[in-house]
Amino acid sequence: MALGSTEIIILFIAALFLFGAKKIPELARSAGQAKGEFEAGLKQGMSDSTAESDMDRGGKTAQFAAEEE
Repeated sequence: MALGSTEIIILFIAALFLFGAKKIPELARSAGQAKGEFEAGLKQGMSDSTAESDMDRGGKTAQFAAEEE
């Protein structure tokens, strides 16, 4: 269910009454930073860890595997 323009306007007016005009930009900035940190954490969690990469080489680190070759 998506919000229509009327609902968004009502929510914005309610936020103005609750937080005041000066607090809304601060809240939006904080929400944007939190979203960015969340996405960075997801990206880091999805990438292969060093241990996983080492296991792909038979448990050897990249440096040790390169020295053997």
